[in-house]
Amino acid sequence: MNVLLIGAVACMTALIVSAWLMTFARWFPIQGIDGKFLVDYKTMIRAHVDYALMALFNLGFYGLGIDLPVIACWCVAIGGFANPTVFVIAAFDPNFWDKTKWKVYSAISFIITTIGFVWISITLLKQAL
Repeated sequence: MNVLLIGAVACMTALIVSAWLMTFARWFPIQGIDGKFLVDYKTMIRAHVDYALMALFNLGFYGLGIDLPVIACWCVAIGGFANPTVFVIAAFDPNFWDKTKWKVYSAISFIITTIGFVWISITLLKQAL
């Protein structure tokens, strides 16, 4: 279950990095970077919020004090980082949603995340009953 803590730290690191990236870009606009490098601030904000939520889920699941399946924890930790990263890539690539490799990455990310969350949800439901 310690992998949930590692997942939380990874998400919190990405959260802070994305905050500084967006803040720095707004304070010090650099021609050729803004609008060309980071093309979609709105999508970057989505990534930022998603990293925060995933960090909280990792910490929340860890803090429950219930033995959770290790593979489910790995799925939450990996998917919890990979899923918001979809938005980061999309913020830098204006044609993200048209590229097959990113569609495959997104699908794999969502599948891994879903497996982890559903598995942990079932474990919590069994614990409650």
